[in-house]
Parts: sequence; C-alpha cells; structure tokens
Amino acid sequence: MEKINMMKWVDDAIAAEKKQGFLVLSFPAIQKMGISVKELVQSSDLQAQAMKIVADLTPEACGSVSMMDLSLEAEAFGSQVVFSDDEVPTIVGSIVEEEEEADELEIPEIGAGRTQIYIDAIEKAVKLITDRPVFAGVIGPFSLAGRLMDVTEAMIYCYEEPDMVHTLLDKVSQFIIKYINAYKAVGANGVVIAEPLAGLLGPDLAQEFSGDYMKKIVEATQEDDFLIVYHNCGNSVIPQIDSIINNGCRVFHFGNAIDMADMMPLIPEDKIAMGNVDPSSKFRNGSVEDVKEATLKLMEKCSSYKNFVPSSGCDIPPMTPWENIQAFFTAVDEFYA
Repeated sequence: MEKINMMKWVDDAIAAEKKQGFLVLSFPAIQKMGISVKELVQSSDLQAQAMKIVADLTPEACGSVSMMDLSLEAEAFGSQVVFSDDEVPTIVGSIVEEEEEADELEIPEIGAGRTQIYIDAIEKAVKLITDRPVFAGVIGPFSLAGRLMDVTEAMIYCYEEPDMVHTLLDKVSQFIIKYINAYKAVGANGVVIAEPLAGLLGPDLAQEFSGDYMKKIVEATQEDDFLIVYHNCGNSVIPQIDSIINNGCRVFHFGNAIDMADMMPLIPEDKIAMGNVDPSSKFRNGSVEDVKEATLKLMEKCSSYKNFVPSSGCDIPPMTPWENIQAFFTAVDEFYA
C-alpha cells in the first residue's frame, strides 16, 4: 500500500483554489446498513463497511474519518460503558477518585476492551478506501483522564489534586501514543485526536493539563506520512489558541461553540483550520435549507483564508438525515460555482 505524504496533503489543501469539505462523518452509515450503533461499535467488518459507504456517498470529501467513539480508551482502562441503538456510547461513573488509585492504575495493553476492533476496522478500511486519506479516531489526554475521574470532577481536581491529574495524564498519554502507533502500523494516514474537555479550561490550565501532553503525543507519533488532526469543540479555544497552535499539529478542527471568523486570523498560514457547521441544530435537526444556508454563510466569512477548510463542528450524529449531509457538499460546490 502506497503511503501518502500527509505534509504535502496539507500544503496542497492550502494551495487549492477550491476547497474540499471534510466532515467528521461515520455513524450515519447505520441508516444505509440497517444496523444499530451498538452493532457497529462491536464489529470491525461493519465499521470498515460503514466507512466505505460514507466514502462512496461523499466523493467530494477530502478525507475519511472513523467512528468518533470517546468511550473506547476509557473502557480499555476499565471504565463502564453504556451502549445504545441510536446514540454514540458513553462512559458512566469514575474509576479514579484519589491519588492512590491513580498510582495503582495499570496502563492497558493495546487490544483491551474494543480497541482491537477499531484497529482491525482501520486495517480493513484502508484497503477499501484508496482515493483519500483514512483517519482513525483517538481521544485526547485530558479528555481521557476526565472520563476516568468523572468529567464533572475533572476541573476541580486540576485545582485540588493536580498531582493526581498529572499521574493520570502521564499514564493515559503513554497509552494514547501506543494506540496511535498501532493505527499507524495497520496503514492509517493519520488520526483525529479529540480533546473537547480541554476546551473548558482557562489558558494556563489548558497548557499544563492538555497542551504539554498533546505536544508529547504529537512528537512521538506524527511523521511526514502520518498526520495528527487536533479536534477541540470547547468554547474556550480562542483564549487557548497559543497553546493549541504550538502542540505540533498542522491541522486543527474546531466546534460550533466559536465563530470561525474569529478563529481564522489566529491560525498560521501553513496550518489548516477546519470547522464548523453545527452538527446538532443544523445537520441532525435542521432542514436541507438550514444546512445550505449555514454552510454558505460560513464559506462567505472564512473562504478568504487560504488555510480554511469547511467542515462540521463535531461528529455528525447517527440519525442525521442523509439529504442534510449532501446539502453541505452541494453548498460548498455552489459557493465556488
């Protein structure tokens, strides 16, 4: 299998006069397959088929992205997962509440929980999808630590138990590096690393509890033929931008909690920023006209920046109408026409 030079892919995307859309799009394939989310997240064959179906239905997309399942890595560490037929899996409860538990927590082997299913899915998908880069999905360090500690408590622990949080972050970062390298070994062209929980922190805390660890992860995994895409859909990403753009990534994906027009002037010209049509109110619950209008408005505000790529603000929900997804690509085409 021929490797893609992903740094050149970034340069080419910046140089292109007409941008291709990039959606974090996978779960809506269940509608075409007649299966549930619960079935999808437990089968590598179904996941690879789902990615192929999405790729075939969106020839205009510049990348293929696997399931954004942010329960996966926490489950490997021993957290409890709740599965559903039409919603993405979620973590309940916590497994680390004091420093002793953080010290004793074991770093799981790759393959624990459902991690091998997702690695196998990417290995199969890269054989099926050959016209664009294939990205695996991984959770970011603070977002994973937060799931192990309980998301609502994570912020408090940063103030009250910082040593415990750092112990956890060190362990989860080691695991994430191994996990990303497992995806690299089976042929992925990169990963989208989702760090939404860090988007709730102030700039100093974001640097200490996310940025420093992100940088280590990127340095240990990114290569010319393997790209790390940083995703953060929090509402504090603009105050955090110095930390974010210095984490070593060349592609950043932002959520609809911010205005992309405010973000674009802050992004260096050799790095891409993607975003951010609302996946819930527009894609999932809006009409075709709503999606087209939001996409065209976004393009009008941001397309003067060569390094802007239109996208969804986050993962597109499983039961999103397919005509709404197509409306996004239609709007991008119309804008350039």
